[in-house]
Amino acid sequence: MSTNCKKRLIRDFKRLSSDPPGGISGSPLPDNIMLWNAVIFGPGDTPFEDGTFKLLLTFDESYPNKPPTVKFLSRMFHPNVYANGELCLDILQNRWSPTYDVAAILTSIQSLLHDPNPNSPANAEAAQLYRENMKEYVRRVKVTVEESWLDPEETGTGSESSVNGSAGSEPVETSG
Repeated sequence: MSTNCKKRLIRDFKRLSSDPPGGISGSPLPDNIMLWNAVIFGPGDTPFEDGTFKLLLTFDESYPNKPPTVKFLSRMFHPNVYANGELCLDILQNRWSPTYDVAAILTSIQSLLHDPNPNSPANAEAAQLYRENMKEYVRRVKVTVEESWLDPEETGTGSESSVNGSAGSEPVETSG
């Protein structure tokens, strides 16, 4: 693993642990700093309110010069989230900047829950309902919110404890 990538991920983790933005948390897996579990709580005053959405961030050697792959492990019904959990979000594609850290990525995803972009849909059905039948869209989102309270069996990472708020207790190697 490149030293720059590792140093940056450690810095991102320290920052996220010491000064986490509201409604998000994340930490690397205990045995692999390149894989992170994260949780985004659904923003208030949105259909996603009260949801607890789990994500997996996968980094490679080119971080922070290239963005991580980010995927919802929790099922989502959202105009900008594909059925497989991947996101259509400009900062994870053509608008990436190495100045973005993990906190900025998760905050942007939380903002996307608040303000979907139905004009750039990853889920055409969700986008259409968002534009044409808000009542049905909200009903479908509420179903995913309720499902988010359950353990997603498809995670398969076996590191559920690192998503449940114990981020500060994980030992992290530091080099200054």
